[in-house]
Amino acid sequence: MTLFIESRGRGPDLVLLHGWGLHGGVFERVAANLEADFCLHLVDLPGHGASAAAAQFDAAAIADALAGHFPLPVHVLGWSLGGLIAQHWAAQHPQQVRSLALVATSPRFVRDDAWPHAQARAAIEGVGANLDTAFELTLERFLALQMMGAPAARDTLKALKAQLFAHGRPQGLLPALHCLLHADARALAPAIACPVGLFYGARDAITPIGAGRWLAEQLADATFYDFPQASHAPFLSHETDFVEALRLHLEQHA
Repeated sequence: MTLFIESRGRGPDLVLLHGWGLHGGVFERVAANLEADFCLHLVDLPGHGASAAAAQFDAAAIADALAGHFPLPVHVLGWSLGGLIAQHWAAQHPQQVRSLALVATSPRFVRDDAWPHAQARAAIEGVGANLDTAFELTLERFLALQMMGAPAARDTLKALKAQLFAHGRPQGLLPALHCLLHADARALAPAIACPVGLFYGARDAITPIGAGRWLAEQLADATFYDFPQASHAPFLSHETDFVEALRLHLEQHA
């Protein structure tokens, strides 16, 4: 598995894993704030950005590939889909992950009677159904949903749209969407022993804050950071507060 990874800065290693439909460049502003003190590795997940598509988007296999690329202990930040990969990485390779920062993510992205902290299956399937006929518009609508309810949503959305194809046109979004539809990583929580920072927006329509509160109860060592006015991307809409909280988390577990 060949992944495009941009590395910058110096200091303890921090690997950043983005959400569905985007690429590592979405963390540009976070990286600019931290690169004086940390070595940041901005990953394009398979089928996203400049990374080649895979026939199957398998969270466990991608976690294994990342572990092979970063054999020394690293801090890992995972946002949304990237947070699912990060959970697998920490559970499957506990000696390699110093700490986790899970941002607006979940062990399960589909709602059912036993798991209310997610979207309805039909909402995710609808995104996939429109990819072939209205690719750009579907991605833009998905981005708008991520910003819904957040202050300055229009400015944040404009910045996201400008970055959408900065690493090229993504080639493997449907397999990644299928992963979101079928993944259930709840059983991994007891195997995640490293310190975990949980960063969630109270207005998130994609990953309700309840998913983060569930993780806080299940994980052995978790600290919860909530952003009352934020939606699905607190690192963009509340950059200063987010970076301050993330830096605190990283420095506590350096």
